[in-house]
Amino acid sequence: MNGLERIAAAFAGVRAQKRAALMPYVTLGYPQRALSSAVVESVAASGADLIELGVPFSDPLADGPSIQRSTQVALEQGMNLSGCLEMVADLRRRGVSTPFMLMGYVNPILAYGVQRFTADAARVGADGLIVPDLPPEEAAELEQACRENGLALVYLVPPTASAERIRLIAARSSGFLYLVSLTGVTGARRELPPDLVSFLQRVRQITQLPLAVGFGISNREQARVVGSVADGVIVGSALIDALGRAADPVQAAGGFVRELRQGMAVME
Repeated sequence: MNGLERIAAAFAGVRAQKRAALMPYVTLGYPQRALSSAVVESVAASGADLIELGVPFSDPLADGPSIQRSTQVALEQGMNLSGCLEMVADLRRRGVSTPFMLMGYVNPILAYGVQRFTADAARVGADGLIVPDLPPEEAAELEQACRENGLALVYLVPPTASAERIRLIAARSSGFLYLVSLTGVTGARRELPPDLVSFLQRVRQITQLPLAVGFGISNREQARVVGSVADGVIVGSALIDALGRAADPVQAAGGFVRELRQGMAVME
């Protein structure tokens, strides 16, 4: 199977279990480069259905303080796009089979070379890309390269998007849609947006792609609530915070993801 097919299979599998997919976010190279692969392994073994792997970048515009700090730490330890691809290859050699979404910004991809990057990403075992600062209108080359290499290319849908804009984004996306639950940057929040359900309903009227919700989901109860109305639940900053304060980041990663997964498992 190629990346697109593995992503489709992941969503079909959780749908058969009558639950949403859990997609944790981990910054590659954080909290320590030497521990990063073990952290991802722990996340995969603890119930993640897909994993968003953050590619460190010096100007992560869509990310809040927690993920910004994690990317800075990773950059200081020498992580770059090539290092991230090497880490994906290492994880596949270790036997991790969970679908991987590489989340990164467009400038490193352009510097690496679009065709070269997508071919290398597919070769090492990545399944798709999330590039938050690349609008569909400017993504024709990357879209074509992803199609040629069997990779998903997922766009973000903000809650302020018009129906016309949602139709455009949905038509250009593959794999699933990433619904941004609130305006602003990533970061754990105490409460979910009150209009989240209506936002999901608006998007569902336009596309049959799976809808994964991210930004602001920070605990088991919020994951359960979002998972009851969405096809996927993305949790990033809260997991990064847990890693940053843990004496044993690998154990903390597994415990955090298990807690989320157990909460989602009780849904009917």
